[in-house]
Amino acid sequence: GSTYSSKVFRVTFLTLAVSVAVPVLGVTVLLDCPIDPQPISLKEPPLLTGALEPNTKLRKAERLWENQLVGPESIVNIGDVLFTGTADGKIIKIEDGEIQTIARIGHGPCGGREDEPTCGRPLGMRVGPNNTLFVADAYYGLYEVDPDTGETKVLVSAKTPIEGQKLSFVNDLTVTRDGRKIYFTDSSSKWQRQDYLFLVMEGTDDGLLEYDTVTKEVKVLMVGLRFPNGVQLSPAEDFVLVLETTMARIRRRLRCSNLLSISFRYYVSGLMKGGADVFVENMPGLPDNIRLSSSGGYWVAMAAVRPNPGFSLLDFLSEKPWIKRMIFKLLSQETVAKFVPKYSLVVELSETGSYKRSFHDPNGVTVAYVSEAHEHNGHLYLGSFRSPYICRLDLQHV
Repeated sequence: GSTYSSKVFRVTFLTLAVSVAVPVLGVTVLLDCPIDPQPISLKEPPLLTGALEPNTKLRKAERLWENQLVGPESIVNIGDVLFTGTADGKIIKIEDGEIQTIARIGHGPCGGREDEPTCGRPLGMRVGPNNTLFVADAYYGLYEVDPDTGETKVLVSAKTPIEGQKLSFVNDLTVTRDGRKIYFTDSSSKWQRQDYLFLVMEGTDDGLLEYDTVTKEVKVLMVGLRFPNGVQLSPAEDFVLVLETTMARIRRRLRCSNLLSISFRYYVSGLMKGGADVFVENMPGLPDNIRLSSSGGYWVAMAAVRPNPGFSLLDFLSEKPWIKRMIFKLLSQETVAKFVPKYSLVVELSETGSYKRSFHDPNGVTVAYVSEAHEHNGHLYLGSFRSPYICRLDLQHV
């Protein structure tokens, strides 16, 4: 009797399994997938040792203006007055602890992610030579904002195609000291900021652009970057660094006017590719923004890490486009985002791109969703694309 009942059980179990699996597979095949992912080849993540050794130093940061601003992505200062752009489309000034909205590039309502395209989303922000603010708005383009009057002026409209490509996700910018040239990234000509997870998972490529404030011309300097994000001129302004988020690396683009004055040997491998090479490859996380450090190097903020030892979801999925397709046929971006472990990491790089030190907050306890580290007066001001506060870390006491 027992062999008969086990046979019945096996048949019943298999019948049930098939009856569940077939419709699920059928539905999965029939469902549209919003993304068309390409296989991406990443190296095994670097070991978190030496300067990258995990710690909890970011937890020493203090939260400022908690629940008074939403997602302060990028931070600049004019004297001791801070400026930032928030997820509800505002450009904000913080003086003597007081928060004031000085400008909006878009218009309301500003609620959830579906409002972003009209509300606007100020991301990268810089101070120009006449203490004017330059702002990259993900949906509207490149703007100049008067920090006193709040008057806004469009420099590059996202509506204007550049070399046949539309700007869908203007992200970060860096400005020469004389204010003549602005280098900025368009993270995607296909996806908007509200769909950044599609962009990470799809691995499509876009570029680095240059805007000349005198001639008003826009040029494409680099193409083929996978999720070009933060951008920073070197202290000598002889090259521009661009973070390539999906590839976990930093690319360097020489400024053409300086090509001849630079030691040829140092850049020879990159010059073959039109003056571009890899500055830092295979980073321990997905880099977002990059800013100068007072030591002559760079601060890089990462809101997601590639743990080693450990399991990195991004690395696991990178060469398996079919799994990515299945995931996005069945789950929303919000649901998928919940599977990405919260972990904030800020690294300081030397001028040659080696790691000097790192500040961690495993699980994002104090500093969550870090997007930028801006150094001012011995402190790191930490921006975030989602948190309702700015964090400040005292560099003397870490």
